[in-house]
Amino acid sequence: MASEQRRARVEHQMQRAIAQLIARELSDPCLGMATISGVEVSRDYAYAKVYVSLLAAPDEEAALDYLQRHAKHLRHRLGQVLKMRSLPELRFRLDKTVERGQALSRLIDEAVGRSRGDDTKQDQE
Repeated sequence: MASEQRRARVEHQMQRAIAQLIARELSDPCLGMATISGVEVSRDYAYAKVYVSLLAAPDEEAALDYLQRHAKHLRHRLGQVLKMRSLPELRFRLDKTVERGQALSRLIDEAVGRSRGDDTKQDQE
């Protein structure tokens, strides 16, 4: 129980710190608006999956490659900020939840629009 709480605390601290480091130190146009949406640390703290949402990024794969190339630098800077004994290796992953949410919202809007269209046809009859 305590280790789960510790891991959740570390994940939250890492998420906040990585977001700040990217905003301050990595200013490449390929990133667009990068948002760190979550961090998952492995049980042994060896690896961390960093989930990134990329808004207005011209090429998401290029942005992800850019972040992965700078992962060692970010890990080093995290060590200075978080003061942990050992830091996990950062692995960046694309978070598609925003895109999925927008797609679902569009589908709902279309379904509601069709439903309203059916209602107006029935009222006219």
